[in-house]
Amino acid sequence: MKQVEVTILGQGYILGCPEGGEGLLASAVASVDREMSAIRDGGKVKARERIAVLAALNLAYQLAERPAAPATQGEAQSVDVDALVRKLDAAIGDDGHLL
Repeated sequence: MKQVEVTILGQGYILGCPEGGEGLLASAVASVDREMSAIRDGGKVKARERIAVLAALNLAYQLAERPAAPATQGEAQSVDVDALVRKLDAAIGDDGHLL
């Protein structure tokens, strides 16, 4: 496994990356950095930990919105994303809604 140095929200991290996965990792890092920066720049949330959690939730929601790949045997899933977002918004409170 290769080690790659990246920067997210101005802070450096060294991450493990499988050989040949550098492009995919760079794309993931850019998405996380972009999402965290947008939340921070919105001005309502200051704590890095909360910014990271909100960014993770936003990215997970975006991923859930994508059309699902056909499930293989034993992988069938059903998720009520709207209900999940309502629960997350209620938990987050006035810090900033998920969407």
